Amino acid sequence: MLDEDSTMDVEGEPTPPEGESNNRTFLIVGGILAAIVLLTLICMAVYVVVTLPNRQAQRAAEQTAIATQNLGLSMQMTATADAALWTPTLPSPTPPPATPSSTPVVAMPSESPTPDMLPLTQTMAYLRTQVEISRLTPTGTLGLPRSGFADEVGLPGLFIAAAALVVVILLARRLRSVPVRK
Repeated sequence: MLDEDSTMDVEGEPTPPEGESNNRTFLIVGGILAAIVLLTLICMAVYVVVTLPNRQAQRAAEQTAIATQNLGLSMQMTATADAALWTPTLPSPTPPPATPSSTPVVAMPSESPTPDMLPLTQTMAYLRTQVEISRLTPTGTLGLPRSGFADEVGLPGLFIAAAALVVVILLARRLRSVPVRK
């Protein structure tokens, strides 16, 4: 009952045509995609094991440096204020007892600053200027902010991954449209 033109095998299932049994293109594309997934997993593992701990250690070091710089600045300002309040206490000879006079003493207020206040004012102005300069420069303690979206999520990597996926889509469409050669 079997004709020579029949495409049925012994068990009654149709046999595939000769060209489709060995689909190398599908296997190559599947292998490439599996390699991409494997490389992605390896890169993610390296990122989690190596990069994240280094980044956390770097942040801790930066915070320690900022705290140390702030402590030094506050200690410098405190020392300057203490130095301005210091008066020399040298032993002076005891003056002879004063004899009271009949002339009245009248104290007149003056509007000029006392010489003791001038160095303190200049020192405080200098320190305030240095604090403002450190805030304005990127190397200062309060330099440029680091709160951007692109820095935290890795926006360049996201664009590269999107471009790679577009290439995979275009290659898959091209490979599907190419006729199979026998």
